[in-house]
Order: sequence, then C-alpha cells, then structure tokens
Amino acid sequence: MTLTDHPIDTPPRAPSPVHGFGTLAVHAGSPHDPTTGAVIEAISLSTTFAQTAVGKPVGLYEYSRSSNPNRDNFERAVAALENAKYALSFASGSATTAVILQSLAAGSHVVSVSDVYGGTHRYFTQVAKAHGVKVTFTPEIEVDIREHITPETKLVWIETPSNPTLRLVDIRAVATQAHEHGILVVVDNTFMSPYVQNPLDHGADIVVHSVTKYINGHSDVVMGVAAFNSDAMKDRLGFLQNAIGAIPSPFDCWLAHRGLKTLHLRAKEATVNATAVAKALESSPHVIAVNYPGLDSHPHRGIARKQHRNGMGGGMLSFRVKGGHAAAERFCQTTTIFTLAESLGGVESLVEVPSSMTHAGIPKDQREAVGVFDDLVRISCGIEDAEDLKADVLQALEKAVVSPKISHGLNGFANGYIS
Repeated sequence: MTLTDHPIDTPPRAPSPVHGFGTLAVHAGSPHDPTTGAVIEAISLSTTFAQTAVGKPVGLYEYSRSSNPNRDNFERAVAALENAKYALSFASGSATTAVILQSLAAGSHVVSVSDVYGGTHRYFTQVAKAHGVKVTFTPEIEVDIREHITPETKLVWIETPSNPTLRLVDIRAVATQAHEHGILVVVDNTFMSPYVQNPLDHGADIVVHSVTKYINGHSDVVMGVAAFNSDAMKDRLGFLQNAIGAIPSPFDCWLAHRGLKTLHLRAKEATVNATAVAKALESSPHVIAVNYPGLDSHPHRGIARKQHRNGMGGGMLSFRVKGGHAAAERFCQTTTIFTLAESLGGVESLVEVPSSMTHAGIPKDQREAVGVFDDLVRISCGIEDAEDLKADVLQALEKAVVSPKISHGLNGFANGYIS
C-alpha cells in the first residue's frame, strides 16, 4: 500500500491551538517528569525497554528505532507548531525526502518546482529515477501544473521560498489544482520555519523541514521532519520510518527540541536583520538584483503577505553581484561577520555561492534557467546586530567590486608610465 492508494479526502485538521505560537514552542511536547518533577526532559539513551511479559512492555516503548521518548516529544512539538495532527522525524532532511518518495509506487510521476535544494534535485534525478519514479520540473508551477499532470502523477513538490532564488509559490492555488486530480502536495518549509509559514493551513498535505536549519537553529544537529494530518499517512510513513530506520538519535531530538523553544524569537530577529541587509544591498550600485520576499520589489510580495505571518520575509536572501563569479567569491571571502559556509538558519550569519557549493551538482544550463547564476550569493542572516551585518556586507561589496577595479587601474597606469 502506498500513500496515494488513499483518496484526497481533506482529513480533519489538528485542533486550533488554545495558546499562541511562543507558548506552544516552549511547552508543547514538554511534560514535567512525573517522578522527579524535572522541568526539562531527560535524554533517554536506552535502545531497548523491559517487558513484564512476552510482548508486554512496561510502558509505551520497546525498541528505540521504533519509538523513543525524546523523539515522541519533539514530534509532538513540531506537530503543534505546524498545526498538524502528526509529525515524524528522520535522520536528515534528505532522509525525509527519501521516505516520502519511497512511499510512492514504481511508475509514479512527481511534479516539482525547478529551483529546489540541490540535494532534493539530486535525489529526484538520480535516486527516485532508479526506483521507477519520474520527476518533471517546472519554473511556473501555479501557471502550468495542469499541463504536467498525467494519470501517473501522485505528488506535487513545492519549495516556497525556493532555494536559492527565493521565489514564492501560492500553495492554495497549487493544492486546489492538485486535489482536483487526487494528487498530494508536499511543501518544503525549511526556509520559512513553522513560525513564518504553516503550509497545511493553505491546503498542503505534507510539510517537510530540514530540522538542521531554523527549527534546531544552532548548527549542531542534522535532522529532518514531516508533519501532516492524515491517519493513513501516519500509518504508511510511520511504517517506513521504522522499516528503513533513518531515525534521529535521542540526543539530537533533545537538542532540536531545545532549539525549537526559541524559534519564534530567532525567526523574528533573523527577519529584522535580513530586511536591513536586503535594503542595503538593493541600494548599492554594486548589486544587480536582490531576491528577498520582504521587499516590496519582490515579484511575489503579494504571496508573502498572504502566506507568511505578518508578511515577514524570513532570514534568507540572495543577490547578484556585479563582477561575475570572481566578485561573488571575493565577497564571501571578505565578510568578517558572515561565515563562508553551507547550511542556513542558525544563530550565526552565513554566506555562500550556490553555483559552486550547494547547487554545484546541477548542470549549469539548468541552474541558470531558474536564476542560479555564477554571480549569485546566498545569505542566511543570524541574530547578530543588524547594523553590524549591514556594515559587513557593504564593506565586502567595496572589496569585491571596487577594489579590483582600482587595483587594475593602478597597474595599468604603472605599466603605461614604465613603458
């Protein structure tokens, strides 16, 4: 049995939360220990649990691959924050993608946005293909989704915002069209986090995250999670979670749950910082274009106002720098607060060149078709002071774009004088 053996029947939504997001972030999935009264849960490292008789465990747990107290508590917390009935966590965001695609029968067809995370593109084109699942990529999924739907189409995969061009997709528009054909809609919500956007509220069937990023938020855990409302989906994906065994450790679940408790605070500050940096970049003569959903100049700003909490832009942005790939590299090497590194969503600010790093595995013509040019720089704003981040990008731009021109001019002058 696969996920898509079940018709789309608009499963019941999780109950509307009584408390606000911040209260849920701190308290959901965080019971006090009934024996000691500990406010913070212990880390349950045991791989196995005693049984009073054959097949009768003392409590809820038998073996930690199947379930573990720390994993259960973390999953309850994520479900609460995504307004979902269920959540399942995995060893990485890529493992989450793999399990969902593994749930499809051979011969299934998937429609995906073109500018997805490089690891997702790699899985779709090299791994899913090997077990008989075909993926069609489209840059304008709301516009032409019906053109790509076939009798074999079982899933639509969306990133909004996309990585790294920060394009937005109207989730409701896509879900409405997909559900007319009984097709499931998955939204990768990694860039926004549950604080900024809740895709299930806009018609999606599954929301996925690389927990490594905003949910954990401290660059010390690799994990993934999927949240949804369908009982049948819980059975199928839960079976695969256990059967494949790509599960996070209890310690990682504990760390990610700890990080989740401050998500709302971090997401707000990251948005403030990214907005300040985006505006500074947009005003710079050294920048070709800025991609940030919080700017009024963003082509999908209307979608952001509709789908994002308070129209927030989030902490991610990208921009094209004048001077080509060399200038993009120089920029990343001359920032002093932003660290040149892959990943995103941590408390520290990061910068990278997608064409040579996170998206290097995608052929150049395919990258450029969706706006991932060699001069594109991707920024993840952390929670440092906004003025410091602005000053850092502006000084790095000067060194990346202006200094080489001055140096070249001086060399030319010197050569002409000597001759």
